[in-house]
Amino acid sequence: MMEKVLMKGTEAIGVGAIRSGCKIYCGYPITPQSELLAYLAKELPQIEGASFIQSESEIAAINMIYGAAGTGARAMTSSSSPGISLKQEGISYIAGAELPCVIINASRGGPGLGSIQPAQSDYFQATKGGGHGDYRMIVLAPKSVQEMYDYTFVAFDLADKYRTPVMLMCDGALSQLMEPVVLSDTKVVQYEKNWATTGAKGRKPVLVSSLRIEPAELEEHVDHLFEKYAEIMKNEVRYESVCNEKTEYVVVAYGIMARIAQTAISKLRQEGIEIGLIRPITLWPFPQQAFAELSDKVKLFITLELNKGQMVEDVRLAVNGKKEVTFYGRCGGMLPTPDEIAEVIKSKISGVKKCNK
Repeated sequence: MMEKVLMKGTEAIGVGAIRSGCKIYCGYPITPQSELLAYLAKELPQIEGASFIQSESEIAAINMIYGAAGTGARAMTSSSSPGISLKQEGISYIAGAELPCVIINASRGGPGLGSIQPAQSDYFQATKGGGHGDYRMIVLAPKSVQEMYDYTFVAFDLADKYRTPVMLMCDGALSQLMEPVVLSDTKVVQYEKNWATTGAKGRKPVLVSSLRIEPAELEEHVDHLFEKYAEIMKNEVRYESVCNEKTEYVVVAYGIMARIAQTAISKLRQEGIEIGLIRPITLWPFPQQAFAELSDKVKLFITLELNKGQMVEDVRLAVNGKKEVTFYGRCGGMLPTPDEIAEVIKSKISGVKKCNK
């Protein structure tokens, strides 16, 4: 049975986590995601076998998640930009130990303490491995409160399927936004976890660790991890493409910026401009094939971000020099209006036309 409820983005993640079978949450309050803690502090302890822990710090929280994930329980933590930075060592340990967990980042302005306003300046940190060592992490970027609910299920599923940390990256705007959400009955996939530390119980002991002293052993393990990452890149790319055969210009944006861009694009189409949109949903693995299919026919790619230019580097790699890739961004928590974006796009298109005369 489906129901439609008006809720805030952080609450939608909490509802999705509980319905996904999350059994333990460990976190520390930080704006703009503290409402998630408040929701789970109230609801999670009412579920048999589930626990909510407000830790003494972000560092403590991620290490508690390491331990909880090692038992095979579905585990989640959340924070915002500075708090996610503090979790990076623990995330690297979790990736090295091949443990599944879900990490929520409600990104805010930086660097430093920055602001509590929305930003996308954590893209490098999330997609390039913010911690030490060779590892990758699946990163999902919803654009609505509905998707924050839906992709929480996806995050837990992918974490268990590949035994890896998965980050759901939203921002201060989506976290605080209230929208109707359809709470559909989503089937929760159960994975066998014979690697979990559930007690000997008549079997050989199980060891969960990221410590590998011997160089050859560590190299073999890292090679194994990257074979897994190759499978993820092959099977788990997600993106939205709003393009057609007549598309001449393509905007690239994700999250809240994609929503602003979509409104601007609708306006430009009404003015006769043939423009489309590629919205990466998995920031890693990045949807490179989406650009390969368009690079031969479009005239310009315009990347829009709430930072000074991060995802644009992946767009340029995907386009591989076949067409020009330009960039426009706002930072510090400043959200552009659709009219502003429409004018920016028109100015960049005009510049391309002048160069081609």
